[in-house]
Amino acid sequence: MAKKKKAPTSNTIALNKKAKHDYFIEEKFEAGLELQGWEVKACREGKAQLTDSYVLFKDGQAWLLGARIQPLISASTHYVTEPDRTRRLLLNRKEIAKLMASVEQKGYTCVCTALYWKKHLIKCEIALAKGKALHDKRDTEKERDWNREKQRLMRHDHR
Repeated sequence: MAKKKKAPTSNTIALNKKAKHDYFIEEKFEAGLELQGWEVKACREGKAQLTDSYVLFKDGQAWLLGARIQPLISASTHYVTEPDRTRRLLLNRKEIAKLMASVEQKGYTCVCTALYWKKHLIKCEIALAKGKALHDKRDTEKERDWNREKQRLMRHDHR
């Protein structure tokens, strides 16, 4: 009998934690991602990175820049793999128009916050975000530390 593959525990391939630190996330969208075969295989192995990725709009299309998908060692030798290539995001026209208007007129930034599996497809979560000033980042860190401390105190009180 053939062994059945274990289902992955999480649908998330890669997260952009830096985006939540550097920006106020306003609105999220789900976009498809135009990938090549070797990129999908690399994503199955968790070789994707979104640290400095962002979304650019050109000619009425959305493009994901700065995302890195590291090719597997077993990738085909007769195929040229580009880990940092620009990948097209698949959104409908209304979504692209809304995102473009927000970026151009209201001063938003469009960043990729996550890559994840939805059934057999890889989806990209993109968000409209406003940049944080340095003092806002400090406030976020203080709040996070305080919440952590509160949790710690609550655990010790219940014993």
